[in-house]
Amino acid sequence: MEITWLGHSCFRLRGRNVSVLTDPYSSSCGYTLGRVSADVVTISNSHPHHNAANQVGGSPVILDGPGEYEVKGVVTTGFRTDVPKRDMRALRNTAFIFEVDDVTVCHLGDVNNLLTAEQIELSKEVNVLLVPVGGHCTIAPAQAAEVIAQIEPKVIIPMHYATESSKVDLESVDHFLREMGLTEIEAHQKITVTVSSLPVEPTVTVLQYPQ
Repeated sequence: MEITWLGHSCFRLRGRNVSVLTDPYSSSCGYTLGRVSADVVTISNSHPHHNAANQVGGSPVILDGPGEYEVKGVVTTGFRTDVPKRDMRALRNTAFIFEVDDVTVCHLGDVNNLLTAEQIELSKEVNVLLVPVGGHCTIAPAQAAEVIAQIEPKVIIPMHYATESSKVDLESVDHFLREMGLTEIEAHQKITVTVSSLPVEPTVTVLQYPQ
């Protein structure tokens, strides 16, 4: 499976026979989505920065809430994450777990709190975690590190953080890397993940926005 970051919380997961796109965005977030198509599109919440499925070609199946789904051989589980009682204005968020080519990927969307015991149980087989790290409307870098410890994935890919392209008020990925004990890390255009290539120890991978 090939993983490409398209900016903000949007990733393309390309398997042998299927393409999944997460959280396509409107241009108001600063990024340009360009011409993309997919078989499956997931929407974690209703904000325009996560909910621009109308910009995706290919007549995709759109998943925007909790449940269990199977499309073109991709088994997907969506589950709600809690909204803190202190901020009832927060948008309802759905995290999604995908099984693509025997690799299990979790996209946490705009999660803004630690996971419950039930959510951790759902995520126990996750190999690759796509996790927001920019704070403000989602978990902050320190909380992201805690969520990673809850799930224990092998590959960690940060998302939803400040970049030169982003117009959203977020922290940079550097803050998260420091929380993870990393000072400098090489960014990649994309990565290919297979069951046999998964690292033994949890590994942070930073992907570049294809400008």
